[in-house]
Amino acid sequence: MQRLYRKRIVLGVGGGIAAYKSAELVRRLRDHGAEVRVVMTQGGREFITPLTLQALSGHPVHLDLLDPAAEAAMGHIELARWADLVLIAPATADLMARLAQGVADDLLTTLVLATNAPVALAPAMNQAMWADPATQANREQLLARGIRLFGPGSGSQACGDIGMGRMLEAEELARAAADCFETGLLTGKHLLITAGPTQENIDPVRYITNHSSGKMGFALAEAAAEAGARVTLVTGPVFLPTPDRVQRIDVVSARDMLAACEAAMPCDILIAAAAVADYRPEVVAPHKLKKDPSTGDGLLLQMVRNPDILATLAGRADRPFCVGFAAETENLLEYAARKLRDKNLDLIVANDVANPSIGFNSEDNAVSVIDRQQHETRFGQASKGHIARALVAFIAERYKES
Repeated sequence: MQRLYRKRIVLGVGGGIAAYKSAELVRRLRDHGAEVRVVMTQGGREFITPLTLQALSGHPVHLDLLDPAAEAAMGHIELARWADLVLIAPATADLMARLAQGVADDLLTTLVLATNAPVALAPAMNQAMWADPATQANREQLLARGIRLFGPGSGSQACGDIGMGRMLEAEELARAAADCFETGLLTGKHLLITAGPTQENIDPVRYITNHSSGKMGFALAEAAAEAGARVTLVTGPVFLPTPDRVQRIDVVSARDMLAACEAAMPCDILIAAAAVADYRPEVVAPHKLKKDPSTGDGLLLQMVRNPDILATLAGRADRPFCVGFAAETENLLEYAARKLRDKNLDLIVANDVANPSIGFNSEDNAVSVIDRQQHETRFGQASKGHIARALVAFIAERYKES
C-alpha cells in the first residue's frame, strides 16, 4: 500500500448510517501514509461528529461552503487543488443524484465540480434504493463521466434488509483508493528523470547553487513508478524521501549529473526536471578563500560553461524521447519554445517560477507543455503530485504516438 504514501486525500462524508465507518477509514488511510482532509455534509454531521474526524485526521473538518474562517485558511478552491483524490464515503442515493446532475449547493458538491483530481464514491444505501432505476441511471451517468465507484457490497443492512447497498469496509476502500494511483501506462519502460539543483564548488566551504527543491522531479518519479515504469532518478542535493520502487542516484555538480545520466542510459524516456547550473568556477580553490584587504570589497570569479546535459543526451545515437523543463521568470512560452528547438526535444514543460505560489519550494504548480508543432497544452494550478501524474499520462500518450 505504498501507493498511498504522501498522497493527499479529501474524504467526503455524506449523511448515511455508514458514516460511522468513515472514522476507521481515516485511520486506515493515515496508517498507509496518506494525508487526509475531511469534508462533511449537513447530513453527515447527524451521524458522526466533526470533532471525531478532526481528532483522527489531525486537521480541522471542513463543513460549510461560505465559511469566512475556512476560506482564509483553505477554501474550497484551495482544497480542490490540494487533493490527489476525492473519496466520498458514504455516498448516499441523494448525494449520487446531486452529483449526477452537477448540483453545487454545498461544500462537498462544489468541491467535486472544482477539482481536477480523480473522484471516487463509496455508495451506501438501502438495497431497494440501490436497485431503483433512478439510482442506477445516476450510477451509469457518473461512471460515464469518469467518476469511480467502490462497491457497494452485499449483506445485512442497518434497516434489517439483506442485499446490495452496504458500504465497503475501511481496508477495502483504502485498497481501492491506492489502486487509483496505479495506471500501468508505462509498464516495461525505463524512465530517466533528473531532479533538484546542482552545486558548483568555489572552495571547500562555498558553492553556487539555486532554489530548486526537487519536489517536482520527485513527484514525477513517483508518478512514473505508479505508471509501471522502471525509474532511475538522478538528483542533486535535496532533503526528500526516495519514492517507492525508484532507483535513486545522488550527485552534486552538473558534471556529476551528466556522468550519472550517461551511465544510466539507454532509457526510453528522459524527463529533465533538474535545475542545472549553467556555469561553474573555472578554478576551485583548494582552501577556504580569505578576505584580502588589498583587493577591496570584491571577489572576482572566472566562470566557465557546464556541459548541457539535456542537449548532450538528446544528441545521442540511442536518443530517448526527450522532455525538458523551462523554469522562467519572463517571456515564459517564448523562451521555452526556443529551448525546445535548440536542444532537439520532443516536449518541453514551462513553468513560471516568478509566481511564488507555483515556483521553487512551493507545494503547487501550474505548467504549459509545448510540442514540436508549437501546440500548447495547459495544466492548471494543482498539487505537484497531481500535476506530475497528469504530465506522466500526457508524456506516455505522446511517447506512444512518436
